[in-house]
Amino acid sequence: MIIGVPKEIKVQEYRVGLVPANVRELTDRGHKVLIETGAGAGIGAADEHYEAAGARIVSTAEEVFGEADMVVKVKEPQAVERKMLRPGQILFTYLHLAPDPDQTNDLIASGATCIAYETVTSAKGTLPLLAPMSEVAGRLSIQAGAHFLEKAHGGSGTLLGGVPGVERAKVLVVGGGVAGTHAIQMALGLGAEVWCMDRDVDVLRNLWRQFGSQLNTLYSTREALEEHCTTADLVIGGVLLPGAAAPKLITRDIIDNMKPGSVIVDISIDQGGCCDTSRPTTHDDPSYRVGEVVHYCVANMPGAVPRTSTYALNNVTLPFVLALADGGLEALKADPHLLNGLNVHDGMVTNEPVSLALNHPYVAPMMALKPLAA
Repeated sequence: MIIGVPKEIKVQEYRVGLVPANVRELTDRGHKVLIETGAGAGIGAADEHYEAAGARIVSTAEEVFGEADMVVKVKEPQAVERKMLRPGQILFTYLHLAPDPDQTNDLIASGATCIAYETVTSAKGTLPLLAPMSEVAGRLSIQAGAHFLEKAHGGSGTLLGGVPGVERAKVLVVGGGVAGTHAIQMALGLGAEVWCMDRDVDVLRNLWRQFGSQLNTLYSTREALEEHCTTADLVIGGVLLPGAAAPKLITRDIIDNMKPGSVIVDISIDQGGCCDTSRPTTHDDPSYRVGEVVHYCVANMPGAVPRTSTYALNNVTLPFVLALADGGLEALKADPHLLNGLNVHDGMVTNEPVSLALNHPYVAPMMALKPLAA
């Protein structure tokens, strides 16, 4: 198979779909790998490193998309990239389709097979290709929140950990999943007063076992959200419904009653955000205010630390990339967890939460692949 890796073109996105070591894994199996020149520059991987791993360097994204049987990326294909997809081609990347009708429609029209990292599952019921980026985003959320709490950046001028004789900041983490857990760890490490809400009591029990009584845990209700959002200095939105749009838990009424200079970091923004007032921002222009509340809603947060993020992502994507390279669409039939990553195939939407969110007909993945299976 010919595997292509274009340079990411989303604003300030420096990650790359394959690192040189993983290219070598592919070329050692007899596959051909095309890398757009400069694709790895953001992580310190020069074209020569890819050539040493057996890749061929090409000058443009058009060459990558034009020759590759499978395109491996990091972020969702931008409009100009979607126009280059073709029937029968495999696209393997993050997609986050539920809040993005334009992208979904373009992928349907392309006829390509589009597999989303974020809906691939594991035998344990986890999302293994989303987890490392959730870990990074959770940690970055506290760094970003601390930064924007500074008066010069629009915040109230509050230090997360306080100092002797001055109270520390209150951090509320909404959602105790992977991103939330890492946000909690960072916030506690900086000495903040940390609260976490979730609707799964088992999640709260696990957090209690992990962090002990230094973490305050609450079952998430409308009343609890209203009370604790309005007394928090920093709110972290870490809510995830796999494949689906994030629920709007933090309403405009809550925002209007939050403390002046408080900060919201909405990690859920890739799936539409969990606040009524959230809209995607970029690393170039990361924040905005709604009333007296600072919002940080960067849709590719891990792109701020591309070296760490790329290697963490490549560690978990490699087995699936190899399986697809070796077996093509047969790999989907052989692995139900990889099959769960299939979102669009041959003009059909094959992920039920996406179909419900965007009102597209749903076709079960194996039914969509039935001509192949026959």
